Amino acid sequence: MSTIFKRTKILATLGPTTNSETTIKELMSAGVNGFRLNFSHGSHEERDQQIEWIRAQSQTVGKPVAILQDLQGPKIRLGVLSEDVIVSAGDELVLDYGAKHSGSTLPVQYNLAEKVKVGEDLYIFDGKVRTVVTEVVGQTAIKIRVENDGVLMSRKGINLPDTDFGGDIITRKDVEDIEYGAKQDIDYVALSFVQSADDINHLRQMLIGLGSSAQIIAKIETKAAIKKDVLEEIIKVSDGVMVARGDLAVEAGAEVVPVVQRHIIALCRRHGKLSIVATQMMASMVDSPQPTRAEVGDIATAVIQGADVVMLSDETATGKYPIETVTSMRKTVLYTQDHSETAPAKEVLTDHAQRDAIATAAVSLAEQLKADAIVAETKSGATAVNIAAHRPNVPIISVTSEKRVAQQLALSYANRSFVRPDGETAGLTLANELYGQDFFGKKKKVRVVIVSGRQPGLIGATDTIRVRMLE
Repeated sequence: MSTIFKRTKILATLGPTTNSETTIKELMSAGVNGFRLNFSHGSHEERDQQIEWIRAQSQTVGKPVAILQDLQGPKIRLGVLSEDVIVSAGDELVLDYGAKHSGSTLPVQYNLAEKVKVGEDLYIFDGKVRTVVTEVVGQTAIKIRVENDGVLMSRKGINLPDTDFGGDIITRKDVEDIEYGAKQDIDYVALSFVQSADDINHLRQMLIGLGSSAQIIAKIETKAAIKKDVLEEIIKVSDGVMVARGDLAVEAGAEVVPVVQRHIIALCRRHGKLSIVATQMMASMVDSPQPTRAEVGDIATAVIQGADVVMLSDETATGKYPIETVTSMRKTVLYTQDHSETAPAKEVLTDHAQRDAIATAAVSLAEQLKADAIVAETKSGATAVNIAAHRPNVPIISVTSEKRVAQQLALSYANRSFVRPDGETAGLTLANELYGQDFFGKKKKVRVVIVSGRQPGLIGATDTIRVRMLE
């Protein structure tokens, strides 16, 4: 069958370049399925406006769109320097929390003296300047030895791959942002610098206490998180994972990232969790209207590996060609999925054996019958997500009575979600409606596999598979 829509979705970051209702609509029309709001920048008032624009244009364009709140986390940065500092191998510097720049003493926006130990590595400015901790000085300062020549500038980031933050990754600013997000129309909350499953469980309890139905995305960007006995536990308790390749490359080494990306996507598929590949996917398009061949290959690799989502950061936040970037990414996704098979997955292991068995059977049946689509009636979204975990080669048409679920499914592999009232024939009615709108093309006959429950609207009651011919 011809492609109806892309199976791997696109998540775009909003920023100064795209901060208008018109541009948001253009991005949706070009292929964006969700928007990332980076809470490292901007005010809550700006977020109010962006959320309003996204929801309004989602209605205009006629498709659910997800909103992801990306928390800043303990993003450690230098403070304001009076001037750029040129450093050489062997130089000694003092990083002092709350201090002012004076000679070799540099201000830092986090009290590192409480966390670091002598001998630990410390990287500044995206790893451009490598240093080692040589001494903890008093209550608020540490001394470091520079390992290579370089330049330091105000507010550049600091990475500490060997430092154990002991679960202290949700900052005071994050708490304020979480409380704000719980009152807004937010679908996902991304937690930065996750080190263990406990970090996710902590955030989960916070969201529950605030009455939020947002799902949690664990950002994998630390050396601690990719340990074999830790990573899978993080994935199990999360709703999805973001491979945050920028900080991960600094923390663990650039050579580690491709292998970790493949492993994370495979584990997410195995456990039925959302996978997002992020950072510099089309970085050259910040300044160029055309991607490099390497960038196109990077996107194609993520699609072949079976990623749910590919994400754009600076490309759409501050780049000169945001619409062209999304268009190029969409073309690459579509061509790849139409001309290359998705990598096979290990056995899918979810927390609901019956639902997974139904999903497995539905995908197998759709393939054998060469069905045009799988229709999933779902209250919580779990049925549609389980089907997506098997990476079917046909669209998954999800019908739910919950608006939040439809928005969350906007990022799920191969899913096109619709909000409709619960009912015994909700899936078949929607399929017939779409058939009448030529959703499946100009075919005279369309075969669909419908997955549903005998008690519509009841979570966890999926138990039925039907095959219907539309004509």
